[in-house]
Amino acid sequence: MTITAPSTRATDRIATAMTVLMCRPTHFTVNYRINPWMDPDCPTDTGRAVTQWEHLRETYRGLGFDVREIAPIAGLPDMVFAANGGLVIDDVAYTANFHFPQRQPEGPAYGAWFASAGLTVHWAQFVNEGEGDFLPIGDVILAGHGFRTDTASHDEAARVFGREVVPLRLVRPEFYHLDTALAVLDRRPGHEHVAYLPGAFSAASLAELRRRFPDAIEVSEADAAVFGLNAVCDGLHVVTAAAATGFHAQLRDHGYTPIGVDLTELLLGGGGAKCCTLELRSVPGKEF
Repeated sequence: MTITAPSTRATDRIATAMTVLMCRPTHFTVNYRINPWMDPDCPTDTGRAVTQWEHLRETYRGLGFDVREIAPIAGLPDMVFAANGGLVIDDVAYTANFHFPQRQPEGPAYGAWFASAGLTVHWAQFVNEGEGDFLPIGDVILAGHGFRTDTASHDEAARVFGREVVPLRLVRPEFYHLDTALAVLDRRPGHEHVAYLPGAFSAASLAELRRRFPDAIEVSEADAAVFGLNAVCDGLHVVTAAAATGFHAQLRDHGYTPIGVDLTELLLGGGGAKCCTLELRSVPGKEF
């Protein structure tokens, strides 16, 4: 399927309140290294991480988001990165199955929360890291691979959700998840719009992105390096890294309202706004 250029004019951006799941970074620290951002020899400040996370949570509440929380578990310092906990579409949850052993207990923890919330839970048989590498847009799911997620999970997700899954190969270790290299800005069918870092993708995947999204925002290396693309958008407001000022200007040019947040302490673990945020997509009109 080819996604055509968005018909939405910049002045027609529409905000839609979201329901999201977050996990307080009570136990956040960096005591192992599973991505290039992590350095166990670099001190971390858990209190500062909590303060920054709370500001992110209050930013969402100010936008009208319904923020749910999962209880943090001692010994799982990366559990704050809730986006990796699974993928939820229309009250169906597909669980994460983590690549590294340090994070593997997070999959059952998030799966149990999904079940307690009344979602239909499909337990993943193949390695995947939830919305870290699965990003729904329109009627397809963009799916990253190359570092964490097994491509066999793409077929599994396609069966679970009955949607086309579009594989995109990541080639830069510092952009190890799709949500560090690509942000979904407008997900509405017929209005699909994204931003991405061209250099994070293989030549074939970049060509596919440019074919599907001819009006996409191509972001600079500098803005991607501060995790500007690890962003959450409600269709109008884009919550992104405060330091990604060039990206902010691009967003304004396209009719969005950027909201900068400081999550530099959590970036020491390789995460930003999107990493901290798992969207709970419910069937319209239904509460779970």
